[in-house]
Amino acid sequence: MSEPYKRSIILINPRFQVKFSILVCVFLFISSVFYPLTIYDLVTRLVEQANATSPDMAAKMESYKNNLIFVLALFQLGFTAVTFIACLLFSHKIAGPIYKVQKFLSAIRDREGNGKLYFRQGDYFQELADDFNDTFEVIQEDYKKDMVYLSEVSSYINNLTMVVPEDKKVVLDEISSKLGEIQERYHTIY
Repeated sequence: MSEPYKRSIILINPRFQVKFSILVCVFLFISSVFYPLTIYDLVTRLVEQANATSPDMAAKMESYKNNLIFVLALFQLGFTAVTFIACLLFSHKIAGPIYKVQKFLSAIRDREGNGKLYFRQGDYFQELADDFNDTFEVIQEDYKKDMVYLSEVSSYINNLTMVVPEDKKVVLDEISSKLGEIQERYHTIY
């Protein structure tokens, strides 16, 4: 159950998506910074050993070490940036369905919508839309039964007004009026 459109806005819930992406990137950066440090330490030891045997070779290795550290730092930053973007795209498939549910519930609350809830293909939590639609269907069936019963009660009250004394008709008219308001209110929702 998915809609035929694609959401073009990546940051649907910026607070969640950016925080999620930053946390993943910080964890990744901290856990992966050990590799460049280990390589730096290894090359430093090789330069020290080369310095003892061949100063010319040590100078070349020192230059190589500085270039290597620069390249490793660029790779680290590039990998973190790619991870950040991937996290934004990944979190989009989480934030999108939540956003869609919020909009759907808001439309129902504003008495503007009562259709089915659909997520885009590829979004996570497809089962949430299915469960929501099934639950809403049960609520609508109960509503229909209740509306039939309210109509019957309203009809009974109208029949009673013909046989009760005049002083009691005021109460029955008030009950009938309230039943009509309830029915009208729920006709606009469903």
